[in-house]
Amino acid sequence: MKQLNEWIETDVKRAKERSIKWLSEEYFFRDPARPYYINQDFFFSPADGIILYQKIVRPDESLVEIKGKHYTLQTAMHDSSYEKESLVIGIFMTFYDIHVNRIPLGGYLSYQHIEPIASCNRPMLNIEKDLISHNRVNPDDAEYLFYNERMLNTVYSPSIQQSYYILQIGDYDVGVIVPFTTKQHHAYFQNRRFSQIRYGSQVDLIIPLSDHYEFEVLQTDEVHVEAGVDPLIKIHPRGNKHDR
Repeated sequence: MKQLNEWIETDVKRAKERSIKWLSEEYFFRDPARPYYINQDFFFSPADGIILYQKIVRPDESLVEIKGKHYTLQTAMHDSSYEKESLVIGIFMTFYDIHVNRIPLGGYLSYQHIEPIASCNRPMLNIEKDLISHNRVNPDDAEYLFYNERMLNTVYSPSIQQSYYILQIGDYDVGVIVPFTTKQHHAYFQNRRFSQIRYGSQVDLIIPLSDHYEFEVLQTDEVHVEAGVDPLIKIHPRGNKHDR
């Protein structure tokens, strides 16, 4: 985990010195080896990127207000029947991030591709410019959240005996969210690679609240995290929070 300013001054600054051709053809598609952490007490980050929001919301409650319109979980998942109060962590992946996504907590993954609402995806570049050039987030630049292509991944995790969700959102003029296996209900160990989104994108981790576990948020907004490396959430059995 790095503070936003630190990440810009190190990782982004080094990359900006190279040509656009090299960045788009080589740097973007890098997939460096990482250690596989296995610890069922945590949800690890599913993506490299900057945390935009972390909230517990009802399914029809606003996650973020964009130009006066409320973006809710039901909107995000394109499912008006979704009814679970959930913890949601949104991670924005810039052009400078590794775009390979990983499984936060081991389980069985199934996925559903959801087409863009309009004829093509809306651009996400303004959010990236705000973050990298101005070190801030302007929610009014996040209209893509309403419209863009997305993949809703459902992971049933035996360790917490429930499902959680990984929502991948594609950028403008890309339309490429690539699962690494076409098999549904595929078993994945924690922090294994499962997919890639090409160029700018966003990944939201959605965890329905549980009668049996509490989910403690570990990071702060607007920090940069790495997939499979940085824990986002500590899992506590209810009534036994400090013993696990």
